[in-house]
Amino acid sequence: MTTRLLRDGHEVVAWARDPASVGRAAEEGAVPAKNLEDLVAKLSPPRHVWLMIPSGAPVTDTIAALIPLLEQDDAIIDGGNSYYRDSVRRAEELTERGLHFIDCGTSGGIWGLENGYCLMIGGEEEIFLRMEPLFASLAPADGYAYMGPSGAGHFVKMVHNGIEYGMLQAYAEGFELLNASRYELDLRRIASLWNQGSVVRSWLLELAELALKRDPKLSSIRDYVEDSGEGRWTVFEAIEHDVPATVLAYALFARFRSRQEESFGAKLIAALRKEFGGHAVKTE
Repeated sequence: MTTRLLRDGHEVVAWARDPASVGRAAEEGAVPAKNLEDLVAKLSPPRHVWLMIPSGAPVTDTIAALIPLLEQDDAIIDGGNSYYRDSVRRAEELTERGLHFIDCGTSGGIWGLENGYCLMIGGEEEIFLRMEPLFASLAPADGYAYMGPSGAGHFVKMVHNGIEYGMLQAYAEGFELLNASRYELDLRRIASLWNQGSVVRSWLLELAELALKRDPKLSSIRDYVEDSGEGRWTVFEAIEHDVPATVLAYALFARFRSRQEESFGAKLIAALRKEFGGHAVKTE
């Protein structure tokens, strides 16, 4: 993101906990900062401080450290995957201090440098318009949009990631079935084929083709799938609004199952089948 901003003529002051990251940004043309105090001092008012850090305490702590350093009309942008309710609260707290807060859901991952980032932006519309040149530099054509007041950007990104969970699960189940079939199927070739006009073509399927090209049987990867919060929040929201998001919920629970070395629940089912029907159980 720093590189895209610099290439488009923006002045960027860069700081990160990892000095090597700051050094790489400086090589690209950014002004290096030693700490948050130095970063704020090197920015011209009205300042725009963009955070790309993990949700939760890291964002809370960083904002708390920034508040006494900033001046009225400065703005903080959270471009990470924060919970939208946290973003609403943070916006209210900063407004009371004469500061602005923008929640910017960011999608595109490591391919964003080449392709641009999809930006879903919430907060004060006036501040969005003030910062619009930054969004235009980061995004592809038509790749950013104002979603509404504080929290709207992170809410839309939350649902985006919930949908992503479901799409990933659908591809996972389909390719597992292909892999288990009686045929010696070339999974990479199938992924490539489906991207040629098929109704299931997508960027995710293009990435599946790349992964299968590197490792056709995915033998170097453990079947352990992490989640970073957005899927859980999406399911919580679905429950609160009585929305039957069954695919998204199942995709989240499938990730939990992937982390179990062995399932106690599955053991209980096997034991009960033996008790009521005399079905055999495996002991190893």
